[in-house]
Amino acid sequence: MSKEYVLVTGGAGYIGSHTVVALLEAGRNVVVVDNLSNSSEEALERIKKITKVDDIPFFQVDIRDTAGLEKVFDAYPTITSVLHFAGLKAVGESTQIPLEYYDQNVSGTINLTKVLKSRGIKKFVFSSSATVYGDATRYENMIPIPEECPTSGESPYGRTKLFIEHILRDYTLSIPGTYTALLRYFNPMGAHPSGLMGEDPRGIPNNLLPYLAQVASGRRRELQVFGNDYDSRDGTPIRDYIHVLDLALGHLAALKKLEEVEAEEKAATEAPTKGFCREWNLGTGHGSTVLEVIAAFSKAVGKPLPYRIVGRRAGDVLDLTAKPTRANTELKWKAELSMDQACEDLWNWTSKNPYGYSNEPDSTDETPASIKA
Repeated sequence: MSKEYVLVTGGAGYIGSHTVVALLEAGRNVVVVDNLSNSSEEALERIKKITKVDDIPFFQVDIRDTAGLEKVFDAYPTITSVLHFAGLKAVGESTQIPLEYYDQNVSGTINLTKVLKSRGIKKFVFSSSATVYGDATRYENMIPIPEECPTSGESPYGRTKLFIEHILRDYTLSIPGTYTALLRYFNPMGAHPSGLMGEDPRGIPNNLLPYLAQVASGRRRELQVFGNDYDSRDGTPIRDYIHVLDLALGHLAALKKLEEVEAEEKAATEAPTKGFCREWNLGTGHGSTVLEVIAAFSKAVGKPLPYRIVGRRAGDVLDLTAKPTRANTELKWKAELSMDQACEDLWNWTSKNPYGYSNEPDSTDETPASIKA
């Protein structure tokens, strides 16, 4: 019997690469597709070191490139499922270049799905986001946020994720024997404890933790905190921060769930009348403010890190804290690692790789690095 493969789009990126490790360690065979626009092929070399697996097929292909995707499936016709991470992902940036976000995220996913349909691949795990909930505080009793919370993207990025969810749900339910997981995860942080893999954004980071890590390593002068007038315990926004290793295992749990549903339907006496599509929150259930995260990471670094309060950022909301009960019970998954552990792992990665995978200063660096590469 030919080996079955899992296709991972965006598999050289931050969350994708850690999920590839989880898949390989679980004995899965993986094919990686990534256009390397905000990632590095070096991540795949690090994956090989961690897992001791040398056979990780890689294709530098953009998901909007139909011919490129077709070549992947021609080379590996036994791909049976897809984990889809590829896409642009920064809330603030999406308000500045919204058309690029709609093109890459929405058009790219539609193109990918068309190719999957033509190839008969029916198991799909989508990397969605808690941003699909928008400002959940406008609804009564919706913090922490359950999957039943009304959705309303507050930024172009959030809307791309929400639109994709609608597209995938409509597509899945129209075809019996099709299975889709929509994983609404909250704020990833941390790195692989080996220090070999972590988040390595191109240019100026758009998210809190990678930016704070560059402040700690001397690449940035200070962190800007966008607003301290929110209705929270210290005035800064609240987020549910989850270790990237826990998040990666959540994707593996979702894939197993889709396989279980598929097996149950095949064993049933009556054929299904529609496809299976389900949403799951991946988070810890505990919210932390921006200032609390700064304090936790400063503790891991061993010194206070400079920051400055500035005005609010477009698209940000007060509180995104998960209610992960559905994932805990249905996927048999739970976030296990603490914020302190995530901060320690992030600093370990940053200390060993102050310039990320390239090991060279970036043209956007604000000050000379205070540590040697």
